[in-house]
Amino acid sequence: MIAHAEPSSKPTSFEVRILRQSGPGEPGRWERHRVNYEPQLNVISVLQKIAAQATTVDGESTTPVAWDCNCLEEVCGACTMLVNGKTRQACSALVDRLLEEDPSGFELRPMSKFPVIRDLMVNRSRLFQALKRVHAWIEVEGYHEAGAGPRISPQEQQRAYPLSECMSCGCCLEACPQYNNVQGETNKAARSTDRTEYRSAAEYGTAVHTELRDAIRKQEEPNLRPEVSLLKTLQETGELPREDRTNYGKKGSIRVDVLENTETGTVCVYDIKTGKVNLT
Repeated sequence: MIAHAEPSSKPTSFEVRILRQSGPGEPGRWERHRVNYEPQLNVISVLQKIAAQATTVDGESTTPVAWDCNCLEEVCGACTMLVNGKTRQACSALVDRLLEEDPSGFELRPMSKFPVIRDLMVNRSRLFQALKRVHAWIEVEGYHEAGAGPRISPQEQQRAYPLSECMSCGCCLEACPQYNNVQGETNKAARSTDRTEYRSAAEYGTAVHTELRDAIRKQEEPNLRPEVSLLKTLQETGELPREDRTNYGKKGSIRVDVLENTETGTVCVYDIKTGKVNLT
């Protein structure tokens, strides 16, 4: 005789706690909503139900929660938010799995490292501005046959493919433990450097970078290194990719303002700008 496991019981309803914000710079406030349980819900569908009922658990009328979404299949990254304190896309955050962790409900917050526009919607334009600076796309004049593209070695393909998977969602930035540290030190360096004391923007930028370099060095954080130069890659030099460090500013090298070699194998590069693109 084969014993079949009983299906786990599901709650008839669950609570959703949402950190709301009326606009940029406005104070945040918590709001609680109760939603009737249905199978195969995701966080997006829960937010749609909350918008339809427009009433809190206390019976007070409220406005629909603002959030961003587009593809609804974890491709665009627009619906990224904090679900139970973890950065993830709302479209792929399944309610059944969240209730397995806590049957009473779950919590939604906007990402903390981007400016809040309203509620769960944040301004991620800084990511797209960076793509514009490096012109990270291929210009086309039509969809006719354009012939074969440039030859790329298998080694370079393997290096480039993981980069192509980035959908600019901001998850890595939100999860990075050093981001606030580097951004904070950058802001301090900019505030402590008087722009009027320098004859050009280039001199001012050099002074800010020097202040930041000294501040990072004082931390004596072995995983965080300022002013590192790396040899260029195969595509730029015709040589096999190398990770050798070289003298800072050496001709033919790539200069990195702050380099973080995380223990997970991920490398974080911080590129500080003080010109027209502002501090980043």
